[in-house]
Amino acid sequence: MTIPRLSAESPLPPEFRGAVIALGNFDGFHLGHQAVAKEALDWAKSEGRPGIIATFDPHPVRYFAPHAAPFRLTTLDQRQDLFAAAGAEAMLVFQFDRTLAETTAESFVSELLAQRLGAGGVVTGEDFTFGKGRAGNVAVLAELARANGMAARAVGPVADHGEVVSSSRIRDLLKAGDCPGAAELLTRPFAVRGTVEHGAKLGRSIGYPTANLELGSYVRPRYGIYAVTARLPDGSVVPGAANLGIRPSFDPPVELLETFLFDWSGDLYGQEIEVSLNHYLRPEAKFDTLEALTAQMGLDCQHARGLLGAG
Repeated sequence: MTIPRLSAESPLPPEFRGAVIALGNFDGFHLGHQAVAKEALDWAKSEGRPGIIATFDPHPVRYFAPHAAPFRLTTLDQRQDLFAAAGAEAMLVFQFDRTLAETTAESFVSELLAQRLGAGGVVTGEDFTFGKGRAGNVAVLAELARANGMAARAVGPVADHGEVVSSSRIRDLLKAGDCPGAAELLTRPFAVRGTVEHGAKLGRSIGYPTANLELGSYVRPRYGIYAVTARLPDGSVVPGAANLGIRPSFDPPVELLETFLFDWSGDLYGQEIEVSLNHYLRPEAKFDTLEALTAQMGLDCQHARGLLGAG
């Protein structure tokens, strides 16, 4: 199911005014984010209002620290699909630029949320901050919302194994190669979505053709070999093994996610696929010969098949 992608830079269509909006970055849309979204959508449903989930793009960190290492857990397209699956009627995107960064907390609520968007209610996490200099917090939001004819609610953090669920915690798990740990907090495996690119065709030459994706703005999980599943353009899901890293056996080093699909053949160049990292198998390694590399790839594929139940 697809939902509309609305821009916070324009007034909302009439059918979405009066909505309850879940407001946050929601990178990853993990258990904590899902709790905020559920509160907003349940509230909207109880009052017969539209339920909307909002996000900021680019992430404020990217605006304030443009040279920061890549850290995203999802693309905007992935968030749109996740919000739809959660039951939102629309996705609202706040473009985080200089104008928004310079907007005061008071103006953000009165001019943006109340007037331009016509929000009926807003739900955030308890740690939500907003406005120039991050001057606004949930207490300020509640006070300003009341003054502008809206209601505001805040949802407390969600804990897992005694620790708060957070995007930074998930990034750390991925950097450690802990795919199941990250998946538990995300409620799904971490996945890279992108357009399949032409490569050097080296895999094809040794019997392991790969679908190659650039990592772009995604966080960099631990380099190495993974057991994966890939969702193809026709919606089918195919198991496989993938190398994520710089391919140390080949020159020059090129950072890619290279996926070999089991028992599948076809042309995916120029098409969008999504590759989920299910299990980390081993670090990248440099092999002295193609024969040694090919033998190890055979073992990796056998290992991945076993973990994925793919024969």
